[in-house]
Amino acid sequence: MPEGDTIYRAAVRLGRAMAGRVLTRSDFRVPRLATADLVGERIEEVRSVGKHLLMRGERHTIHSHAGMDGLWHVLEHGRRAPVAAHTIRVVLATDEHDIVGSALPVLELLPRERDWDAVAHLGPDLLSPEWDEADAAEAARRLRATGVPVGVALLDQTAVAGLGNVFRGELCFLRGVHPATPIGEVDVEPIVALARRLMIANRDRTERTFTGDARRGRRTWVYGRGGQPCLRCGTRIQDAMLGMEDGMLRQVQWCPRCQPAPPANVELP
Repeated sequence: MPEGDTIYRAAVRLGRAMAGRVLTRSDFRVPRLATADLVGERIEEVRSVGKHLLMRGERHTIHSHAGMDGLWHVLEHGRRAPVAAHTIRVVLATDEHDIVGSALPVLELLPRERDWDAVAHLGPDLLSPEWDEADAAEAARRLRATGVPVGVALLDQTAVAGLGNVFRGELCFLRGVHPATPIGEVDVEPIVALARRLMIANRDRTERTFTGDARRGRRTWVYGRGGQPCLRCGTRIQDAMLGMEDGMLRQVQWCPRCQPAPPANVELP
């Protein structure tokens, strides 16, 4: 699933193609929007909020969430998007570009004056240009209030917006905490501060890195490295499944030496 830095880059790319331009084509391919027509509407800005994307026009906002596989494509006129036709959910165009959204599980058209309702449930956005100390404090408060293991809390978008599996695993490693550690046993404020620094450091990179090394196989400390030696201490990285707030199990990796296990009365994944 794309994380906040990926959606931020998409918003920047789409904003360059769309902001200040009038739509010359509007073809929604989802039943509830089949009759919608935005031709003639000027797009004022494209903005990411956590993992959500808002294309904000004069009267309407196109709100999307990429889910696991969603993509937005910016193309020269006449070029086909590199996806199967049946996955295309919307085709837009300006005087210079075609903009194609594919495999988007969430795609809706909102009144501009109420578009913020779509993201009002989210916690503070780590890449918000308005981020301040109050946002950091609120994110920490919400994370503590989840009452779940830290590896679950960090994926709760209502606590803090933008983090996914990759950032979750790397944050736990860099702070030296096992992902199954109860959130109440964790110093939350430094995790929030580090999360924002890492998100900012990676928002302009097509290949994110948490180690400072951009070589393939060396960009992450634990994510995707189950069974391999820890880059810091050489211990074999563990790989298991951890229950999430939505009841699903998702992969998580950790180093048993660099991230000590929580007390014995806490169930490990």
